[in-house]
Amino acid sequence: MKKMVKNSILLFLWAIFLTACGHIDSEKTTPATDAHGETIEAEPEKGPHRGRLFKSGDFILELAIFETGVPPEFRAWATKNNKALAPEAIDLDIILTRLGGKQEHIKFKPQGDVLRGDTVIYEPHSFSVAIKVTHDGLTHTWQYDSFEGRTAIETAVAEALEIGTTVAGSVLMQETITVYGQITANNERMRKITARFDGMIKLVSPALGEQVRKGQKLATVESNESLQLFTVNAPINGVIIQRDANVGEQTDGRQLFTIMDTTSVWAELFVFPADLHQVKMGAPVTITDTTSKQTVNGKISQINITAETDQSVKVRVVLDNQKGQLHPGRHISAAITVGEHAAALAVKRTGLQAFRDFTVVYAQIGEEYEVRMLDLGLQTGEWAEVLGGLEPGTRYVSENSYVIKADIEKAGAAHDH
Repeated sequence: MKKMVKNSILLFLWAIFLTACGHIDSEKTTPATDAHGETIEAEPEKGPHRGRLFKSGDFILELAIFETGVPPEFRAWATKNNKALAPEAIDLDIILTRLGGKQEHIKFKPQGDVLRGDTVIYEPHSFSVAIKVTHDGLTHTWQYDSFEGRTAIETAVAEALEIGTTVAGSVLMQETITVYGQITANNERMRKITARFDGMIKLVSPALGEQVRKGQKLATVESNESLQLFTVNAPINGVIIQRDANVGEQTDGRQLFTIMDTTSVWAELFVFPADLHQVKMGAPVTITDTTSKQTVNGKISQINITAETDQSVKVRVVLDNQKGQLHPGRHISAAITVGEHAAALAVKRTGLQAFRDFTVVYAQIGEEYEVRMLDLGLQTGEWAEVLGGLEPGTRYVSENSYVIKADIEKAGAAHDH
């Protein structure tokens, strides 16, 4: 009940946040003064190369991110009095300032009829841009913001929404295979009980399904030979799962009770031939109840030498069940550890989200969050190996990242070229 109330509160806070939070507008253009004291337009005007236009009197600069057949780079064209200027006549410098204050200085060189930047513009294309261009002895400057996949959330709001963060670093990842099976009774903890001597059953104490203690009287029997009464006692603690004993019946050498000690159960898993060579005795296993989603850990204690009819091989894990939450008959899935992989950089899979055609996490710097496009390697367990797109030591959103995703999508994730 407490969990339901907590979830309801989080949903309520999230709804308020999405309605009223102050996100950072993507494609926001900040007016700036050029050499003549003029400002660029609030909404960027596009030129013939689909780049932004920056105007200062009769001088016009077009700036675009070009990525057809090449890694993303800035390219620029200039005109004066509506006539194209030779790239050699233009001196252009750009400084990009990314979230966190990191700057990239871009120089331009003429190539054909275009000025071509000397730096690859890595994702995300989210930065403040400072432009300085000189032509015919006159210098023009502009500045604009081009943000994508970025939002701002106050610390108090982030805490209320339980947005959790983690610092990205090296991780020793467990390589696993996924198999399926079932919880079964631990046969080594079961006792089938008969009377020591045949006779008439005079008294039966426990009912089917009743918990009994070691030494507890289960039945009283009158011996057919001596006519003496003797008791049948429970040899272990456990639950009566079978009872075939009623007052007035002869024991006739039959099984009267079966007691199961439920404090230990087996997980019986089925491994197919393609994976069997990887599975070793003692290998760690994480078991998940497919109904309750409860997880428990154990180790492989037995690997059968014979195959089942479907050619799978049964492996067994002995599980502690002191709390009685594992029920024989329940279907389970299991992750069997088959090796280890040292990842120089990894993130928690709970933080992964989709953004455009990328898998991303959201980096946090202060109260601002921004996408980081990831090149992923091995994904197993709770971790995903990062091969590129994220710097070690970056703090990123690892819990409830869907909140960040929702706000960015609400704002619109523009991609300026």
